[in-house]
Amino acid sequence: MKRPSWNELQAVKTIAGQRSFRRAAEVLGLKRSTLSHTVKGLEATLGVQLFHRTTRSVALTEAGEILIARLAPLLAEMDDLLNDVTASGQQPYGTLRISASDAAISLLLEKVLPTFIQQKPGIEIDLVAQGQLIDIVAQGFDAGIRLIEDVPKDMVAIALSGPLRFITVASPGYLAGRPKIMHPQDLMQHTCLRQRLPGGKRYHWEYQQHEQQFALDVPGSLTLDSSALMVEAAVAGLGVAYVPERYARQWLDTQRLVTLLDDWTIASQGIALYFPQHRHMSVVLRLFIDTVKVVMRGRA
Repeated sequence: MKRPSWNELQAVKTIAGQRSFRRAAEVLGLKRSTLSHTVKGLEATLGVQLFHRTTRSVALTEAGEILIARLAPLLAEMDDLLNDVTASGQQPYGTLRISASDAAISLLLEKVLPTFIQQKPGIEIDLVAQGQLIDIVAQGFDAGIRLIEDVPKDMVAIALSGPLRFITVASPGYLAGRPKIMHPQDLMQHTCLRQRLPGGKRYHWEYQQHEQQFALDVPGSLTLDSSALMVEAAVAGLGVAYVPERYARQWLDTQRLVTLLDDWTIASQGIALYFPQHRHMSVVLRLFIDTVKVVMRGRA
């Protein structure tokens, strides 16, 4: 049997990760027709179909799943080998794919990436904003970033932040002339900006004070799936929002928003970078982790 080329194998890995021929072609810098022809040629060589294709989606076949499960670590090891034998004066290269929430990406852009990109210009960073927690290995990502309490137990986690407070906010204009909010139950008499979770369920606002706990399905006429958009809606006077403090900070500083129920605030453990515990670690991920640790030590 003819041995597949390096480009063919990289093409399969990229399509599996992107779940799209169009996006994979953009990543690889190829025409979509060229990429499709490459995969068809590889499938003909192997005698198996690697992808189920429809006009709207691409999914691995059983044979494709088997190939990717064994192929991804081998390609990562090859990248490491090439980096290791590169002359010491040259920069490491490769692509680092990370699945993260939009809040986590915002944190990376502010704290980590300026240092990393300056020091490692040969490494490309592919950040994918995803609200829903996914299987990063199956989806072809090197790492993920989520709330610490949401990181799968079989993953290694490195903290990117301290505890994150969730706060209740509204604009002074919205609050003017409306009943005061002194207790979480008072929210049931207000217009709230509700949030839908990635799985489709509406989020219940959580409050705790001493032994008292509440999880409220608050009323409201507007439901959003983004904390950033909830803050924008609150600034516009459309209702009360419940968001991580980071999203609202600039508007609190300018008094476009005010906090409510401060005595009932709860906090998450924080945001963490996570990656598989027993999987071979690529050079680019190891370098990124090193930068994260240095940046976090500098903030300690």
